[in-house]
Order: sequence, then structure tokens, then C-alpha cells
Amino acid sequence: MAAARVVSVSSDAEHAFSKPVRDAIELVEGIGVRGDAHAGVTVRHRSRLARTPSAPNLRQVHLLHAELFDRLGAAGFTVGPGQLGENITTLGLDLLALPVGTRLGIGEAVVTLTGLRNPCAQIDGLAPGLLGQVVFRDDEGQTVRLAGVMGIVSTSGTVRPGDAVTVELPDGEPHALAPV
Repeated sequence: MAAARVVSVSSDAEHAFSKPVRDAIELVEGIGVRGDAHAGVTVRHRSRLARTPSAPNLRQVHLLHAELFDRLGAAGFTVGPGQLGENITTLGLDLLALPVGTRLGIGEAVVTLTGLRNPCAQIDGLAPGLLGQVVFRDDEGQTVRLAGVMGIVSTSGTVRPGDAVTVELPDGEPHALAPV
């Protein structure tokens, strides 16, 4: 299997659902993606601003596995990089299986994973029925979330398509990612 890598990067200064693809993005330690609407020390997602405006921003960077696009395509949905609002689209790494606190070396930057993306009904604005493809209950009744992972920037740096992604697992007992 090929090494994990970045296939696309996206950002948007506006609070739009999808983000335009860029040639590169700059990650800023403790802030997020420079110029992105979700960058900041405290929460920036609109749903969280109303409830807890001074809470720490655990959603500075949204990462999504490109393999999801194939799964969605098989279900009849055409989705590409940036359309689900992610900042970094990866290939060759099971992001959803990594524990909280995993450090991802991405280009010049390091992102520490904080949790799973908890997608909302806005996804159905992209394509009706899409939300049910990325959040659903499995045969045991457990909620499955496939819409990527969230993280904070631990080391600043530039990220570009083609950059390698390295994984450093946290010390101690691993804790599964949960929605943030």
C-alpha cells in the first residue's frame, strides 16, 4: 500500500458549507487554517458559537479520507475534495480508526486529532440523502460517523497536495475518537 498523503487542501473565509480547493494552505499553531472561517482559539462553528462562545476550538482543521468519495460514488453521489467542508483530504490512512491525541505530520505542520466530525443536515443541501450516507446506525444499533475527523494545529506549516502524512500515536491507553 502506498504511503498516506494529502490529495487536496481547501479553505474559505466565508461560513459556506463547501470550501474551494487551494494550491496550499497555511496551518497556524493554536489557530487553524489561516484565512479560514473556522480558524480561531475559541469556537468558530456557528452552531457552537450560540451555545458556548468561549469554549476552546477543537475543530480548527477538518480532515477527510478521500476513500469516502468512492463509497459515496457507489451509492450514487458525486462528491469531491472540499465539497464536504474539509480542509485536508487524505488518501491511504484510516483517519476514523485513529485515537484521540494522534499527531499527524502533514507537510511542514502537525495536527493533533481531537475527535470526529459530527455532521449536520447542511450536508443534504449538497445532495439530498447524503447525510444518511455519512451518519447512520450499523447492524448493532451503533452510530457510525464517516464525515472525517477534527484536530488542532500543534505546529505551524504549509500543507500542499502530495505532502506525506505521518502518524504518531499518543502514549498510554488509546481513546476512540468521539464527536466534537
